[in-house]
Amino acid sequence: MRQRIVRLILVTLYMMLFTLPAFAADTNFGQRVSGMAEVTGVRVSTEANKTRIVIDANKEVTYKAMSLGEPDRLVVDIPNAWISPKLKKEFPVNSRFVGKARVAQFNPQTVRIVVESKVGKQNHKVFSLKGGPVAGRVVLDIGDLSGDSSGTKIDLPKTKPTPAPSTKPTTKPTKPSTKPSQKPESKPETKPQDDVDGELAGITGLRGRKITIDPGHGGSDSGAIGPTGVMEKSVTLRVAQELKRLLVAEGATVYMTRDTDTEVSPKGADASDIEELQARCDIPNQNGSDIFVSIHMDSFTNGAAKGTTGYYYSLGSKRSRDLADKIRAGVIDQLGTQSRGTQSSNFYVVKHTDMPATLVEVAFISNPSEERLMNSEAGIKKAAQGIADGIADFFG
Repeated sequence: MRQRIVRLILVTLYMMLFTLPAFAADTNFGQRVSGMAEVTGVRVSTEANKTRIVIDANKEVTYKAMSLGEPDRLVVDIPNAWISPKLKKEFPVNSRFVGKARVAQFNPQTVRIVVESKVGKQNHKVFSLKGGPVAGRVVLDIGDLSGDSSGTKIDLPKTKPTPAPSTKPTTKPTKPSTKPSQKPESKPETKPQDDVDGELAGITGLRGRKITIDPGHGGSDSGAIGPTGVMEKSVTLRVAQELKRLLVAEGATVYMTRDTDTEVSPKGADASDIEELQARCDIPNQNGSDIFVSIHMDSFTNGAAKGTTGYYYSLGSKRSRDLADKIRAGVIDQLGTQSRGTQSSNFYVVKHTDMPATLVEVAFISNPSEERLMNSEAGIKKAAQGIADGIADFFG
């Protein structure tokens, strides 16, 4: 009997020991969000002259709006807020005014909404509403607003709403708060210490993510060469540099396997193929990158071959396939290239990296029209934006 009592006491102590951390985490989460607004819904509706996006919260909120270019995006930050776990994070709109919208926990205190605009940086209006069935609402109107006013039609109470304070100071385009100040060699931002904070700190966004970009070929290795002499190594570097700019602007820490027209291995042109490829893998493996993206241009003897392909290691994780698929889709969405699918491969750089990895063949440099596209500034920017969109979707 005495032994049974002792065993019961030991089991009780054991259970208390291993449930206290979880209890503490729940308590910490409750304390963290107790004074914050919960973003509970995003509603989208399109009229003849505009698309309206309404952000619902369980209490009154403030906001800060800014416009970003290339491509045109409307960014709205809601401070002192957190996202309901039930809320869908991405909203394909596909109206003639808006491409898509996504919402993310930008940092532990800020919810960010990003809307891709098809009508230019100035053709939008942002304002808050008080009263009605929802305690806090922020409204984003995008479209032809020349004859519009804040007396809007969607989801408003029948009574005239209280006029919202002027938002001119906040809707004036400003520089984004995540200006590209990080450098590859700098230390990444410290991640939250527990799982609960990690959820809140931006698991749906790019802020704090570590990403390695690998521009294919370089130095003595030109890669494929197009009909007019455009070299693969030059196109991949230009796309990678623009992609780095986009990702850093969104708060990511970016590492490049090369920043110039050079080999990656310390042996330079004397390195074997394996030594050069391993040097590219060593960079993300050593810096603990979250993902690895290798950028290439495809080539074939038949100049009619065209399109975009995503590759992942055949025996790798499902996350690598997901990354490859999303980046391929993002590039196709931006460039309008033909989809050649997401395929398994045994490429060295996706096989010998320790994180989700993909090699994307953006387009065929051997195809005259795709060579011309990828040698243009517009093509470079669209390709980079497509890869960035795919990365954002992967983390979203």
